[in-house]
Amino acid sequence: MIKLVDINKSFKERQVLRHINLSVADGETLVIIGGSGSGKSTLLRLMVGLIAPTSGEIWIDAQEISRMREEALDQVRLKMGMVFQYSALFDSMTVGDNVAFGLREHTDYSEEKIRRIVAEKLALVGLSGVENMMPSELSGGMKKRVGLARAIAFEPSIIFYDEPDSGLDPVMTGKIDELIRAMQRQLGVTSVVVTHDMESAFLVGDRIAMVYEGEIIADEAAEEFRRLQDPRVRAFLRGLAADKEAKA
Repeated sequence: MIKLVDINKSFKERQVLRHINLSVADGETLVIIGGSGSGKSTLLRLMVGLIAPTSGEIWIDAQEISRMREEALDQVRLKMGMVFQYSALFDSMTVGDNVAFGLREHTDYSEEKIRRIVAEKLALVGLSGVENMMPSELSGGMKKRVGLARAIAFEPSIIFYDEPDSGLDPVMTGKIDELIRAMQRQLGVTSVVVTHDMESAFLVGDRIAMVYEGEIIADEAAEEFRRLQDPRVRAFLRGLAADKEAKA
């Protein structure tokens, strides 16, 4: 479903990503981890097509998107859903209008059909009957779930999650993680999750890839990832500085 081939990305003189080769199978959940400034968020933005690589190829569902014109790229993005770190809801719109936004922009569905889809997606994330609430009336966890309902309104084949547990308490973090797994099971979607929470990573991920100083230094099935002996991986798992781990 997703394939990155020898991706390099630089911003002016600074090279952020180096020779990235990565693939995500249809229906698989890949978790991308790494420290602050490692390049994991840049990697996510490349997959979504928000930025272009300096070199290399990005394939989404057998289409190479890195050199596409914006109009063609918009059509590919209709296959994608995006759950943002801070939900990115429109404060001036009701919950229902937030979830319906993309449907109204990109389809000719009747209002009745749109309302039906909105109700269905909100129910899927456990928020039935909140269509008329405003974002300011929601908790952080509810906002995340509304963001997920909006992301799945188009029934995408791929969902990208940018730090979905950021700012949430442990109980709500667990609920969001359960929703990510539920979306994979119920909708059969391919998922890419960027997170720094290792408990969540092991819960939701089929595979885990670690980015370190712009390079992928590990890419393994979740259970195999736990057993890796690379000191940089062990350091991240234990929350230590890499140099301290190397000396341990």
